[in-house]
Amino acid sequence: MTELDAVAVDPANAEQLAAWDGDEGRYWAAHADHFERALAAYQQRFFEIAAIGRVDHVLDVGCGTGHATRRAARTAADGHALGVDLSSAMLEVARQRAQAEGLAHVRYLQADAQVHPFEQAFDVAIAQTSAMFFGDRVAGLANVGRALRPGGRVVLLTWQPPAANEWFREITGALAAGRDLPTPPPDAPSPFSLADPDVIDGVLTAAGFRDTAIEEMAAPMWFGHDTDDAHRMVSGLMGWMLDGLDEAARTRALEDLRATIAAHETPEGVLFGSATWVTRADRL
Repeated sequence: MTELDAVAVDPANAEQLAAWDGDEGRYWAAHADHFERALAAYQQRFFEIAAIGRVDHVLDVGCGTGHATRRAARTAADGHALGVDLSSAMLEVARQRAQAEGLAHVRYLQADAQVHPFEQAFDVAIAQTSAMFFGDRVAGLANVGRALRPGGRVVLLTWQPPAANEWFREITGALAAGRDLPTPPPDAPSPFSLADPDVIDGVLTAAGFRDTAIEEMAAPMWFGHDTDDAHRMVSGLMGWMLDGLDEAARTRALEDLRATIAAHETPEGVLFGSATWVTRADRL
């Protein structure tokens, strides 16, 4: 049995497992501080909407290196927090950081939240930039709903369309090097598969939730301490976009990326505009 075979996944999520329990997940784990800081500007409002209580049991879906799980656990001091993710490397970082903080009521599990047989034990489920990667969004969120007690709620952070996200437009524009890149089908896993509020509402309704409330947010997204730092991070994360280019085109794309990043360097680091939806819905 291989490492991948040890994790039960829906076939629709097999490619996600291969990526997140492979090189992509290891890259995120190795740069945990950068990725946890990237969405810092959204955290306060997200957790206000989640309204986690002191005795709540919290499920963090696609928890990565566990920043949101740990924040939830600090609030739910007499409750419990479970973070689930496909990446064993990121979960190892999450466990180390929870232990370092003395958060004994936090647990992490490598699992596919679309099919894992959760106990119906949670008051709130949170998912920050993760629900859009379910192979079947309705099935995934329905399974999360089954993990919630009656009256439980789910809170999602999802990207608005690319046109509202400067970071995506400018970074991918530089690395595309003038090529027209293919876009995934609307229902396929991608960062923007839950970018339309009508789709969000429809998916949650089909998954068995009600009273969906969607709030628009915009905030700067942090990419690094300075131009060199951010250029290393982005080129390492998205270097696959250079595949198929000859050496001259690769060099030009990386130079364009550096120029784009340099134009966004501020005293607080490299900041690009971003926009999200924060959605809350109640379990039927």
